Amino acid sequence: MLMSLRLAGAGILMLMPFMTTMRAQTPSFTPDGIFQGSSLAGWKHFGNAKWTASNGEITGTGDGLLIFDKPTQDTGVYLQFRCESDCNAGIFLRLEKKGDGMCGVLLSMQQEELAAYRVTLDATGKETERTKLRNAGGQIRFAPPAPPPGSPAARPFSRPELPPMPDGMAAPLDRPAKGLHKEGWNDVEVLLDADILRAFFNDGGDAVSVATEGMDGFGPFALYSGGSTVHFRAVAYKDLGRKTWGKEEVGSGFKMQRVNEFYYGWSAAAADFNHDGKLDIVSGPFVYFGPDYTESREIYPAQIVNASTNYSMEDWVEHASDFTGDGWADVLTTSHAGGGKDGAVLYVNPKGESRRWAKFTVVAPIDSEETVLADIDGDGKQELVYMGGGYMCYAKPDPAHPTDRWVVHKVSEHGPWPAHGIGAGDVNGDGRMDIVGAYGWWEQPAQGVAEAKWKYHAAPFGRWGRTSAGGAKIGVYDINGDGLPDVVTSMQAHGWGISWFEQKRSSDGEISFVPHVVMDRTAKDSAGGVVFTEPHASTIADVDGDGIPDFIVAKRYWSHLDDFYDPDPYGAPVLYVYRTVRDKTAPGGARFVPELVHNYSGGGSDVLARDLNGDGVMDLVTSTRSGTYIFWGTGKTRKGGSK
Repeated sequence: MLMSLRLAGAGILMLMPFMTTMRAQTPSFTPDGIFQGSSLAGWKHFGNAKWTASNGEITGTGDGLLIFDKPTQDTGVYLQFRCESDCNAGIFLRLEKKGDGMCGVLLSMQQEELAAYRVTLDATGKETERTKLRNAGGQIRFAPPAPPPGSPAARPFSRPELPPMPDGMAAPLDRPAKGLHKEGWNDVEVLLDADILRAFFNDGGDAVSVATEGMDGFGPFALYSGGSTVHFRAVAYKDLGRKTWGKEEVGSGFKMQRVNEFYYGWSAAAADFNHDGKLDIVSGPFVYFGPDYTESREIYPAQIVNASTNYSMEDWVEHASDFTGDGWADVLTTSHAGGGKDGAVLYVNPKGESRRWAKFTVVAPIDSEETVLADIDGDGKQELVYMGGGYMCYAKPDPAHPTDRWVVHKVSEHGPWPAHGIGAGDVNGDGRMDIVGAYGWWEQPAQGVAEAKWKYHAAPFGRWGRTSAGGAKIGVYDINGDGLPDVVTSMQAHGWGISWFEQKRSSDGEISFVPHVVMDRTAKDSAGGVVFTEPHASTIADVDGDGIPDFIVAKRYWSHLDDFYDPDPYGAPVLYVYRTVRDKTAPGGARFVPELVHNYSGGGSDVLARDLNGDGVMDLVTSTRSGTYIFWGTGKTRKGGSK
């Protein structure tokens, strides 16, 4: 909770103490200060522009800078801006004196170009030198060396183009419009860390990533007007060099056991691998043997991954089941590394022999970061559900040749289906399992038409932002107790948001969904005031024992490595249980109540929920960049139930 406010300088920026609980604001960082006044005391004019302020809005007319007199080295600035004519605005960072003038890094915001330059100004504020900064790339903290003269330049940082929707139908999700809005307000967040400047416009509409050719500069930021009239508002800033973690906390309903402290993968599964009658855990290259999980054995060669700069290529999602039909539980890992060609790898249980397990690639490509197991065809065995090659698919082994390539069923038309967000459940209540994704759901046809394309129903089970729409595992169950299956999901695996979707039926049986926000971008719009970014791991299970499933979700820390590619990558890596509470007074007849499990681990690609020790209480397992964790349920979690 925000404990106090104090004025910066003469009162121009409200300074905010760092919050120990992770609460995202409109900017992705928790600001040190936000401009809220009508006074420009504490700011310095430089150049010939006229600057005024009123009710939190700053206006610049002419050519010049307004410098905030608080120097930093690594800086985050968020603001909204509007130009009255052809836009020529900008943000200077690391402004330093140079002779009688100044120099710094300029993020130039013009209608025809979004770019960054190193700029030198004379004593009057007139520009004397401008050098365009080279492109730096995305998922790195430090810029690569400049290429030799004559070498091709690095590609600009840009979002990928998507395949078209099938049959010309409209997409259920709007992607942010590219470029600046010619009329109205634009928003931008610029993050200068080490020697890379990143800027994100209009929540993913456009982006800039450049190398500053040095990381030792030190100075304030400034607003820039390039000749016309520019309005700025919601100006927020943060010293990115200061990082604070709150005290470690384990929720009262759990006890924590850390079974491994290194990064090997992002997932875990459970089965009795050694036939001793106890559930074991597999995560990354290790099986951890129950009931105490202090002994482990490799199933494939183990090598610790540098969590700061590299990804685990083998274990993005891990599943366990008897895929070969020999009575011994096997392991299936899925990965979209290598452009999806790594796919699904089957590790065959050696039936108690003291050796690593034989491996076979059984499905490729796999382009979804999340995959799930579900009995899709009703044969009593679980199939692999995923997105690959632009199709929503499920795959199953040929019982006679389970280590050969599996039989793949493409249930959808080719389309722009995201890599995030996937699930399975009986959405329409016809007794057949349907497949759910960020762009809607696919209705399984009647038996005997397995090779037919499934009917597609568009629905916004995700939200676009800086990166792909969609979350992690999508849940399908009756949330509000009205007898109709609803949907719950995180909205952006690399952004913000959790929502549940209340199913409605028309008089002729047509299905539609009413969205209800569980977590948005601000505390006031989120259940329990809880907000965190990158809800990349989730599952559905009855944690509180009231007979109603709950939604378990976690933040993936350093989801795109140790850099500022994602919103708030250094925020507390939290794991929460959102208890489902049926409440007739709540919108839609239900609400979700967040309860903290842990604030120092988070999740990877999913969360495993199983009663590992058979005590009737649900336990949770996560595999993250800081290791593999068991959270033993104590039975003290409050029940949700109905109200």
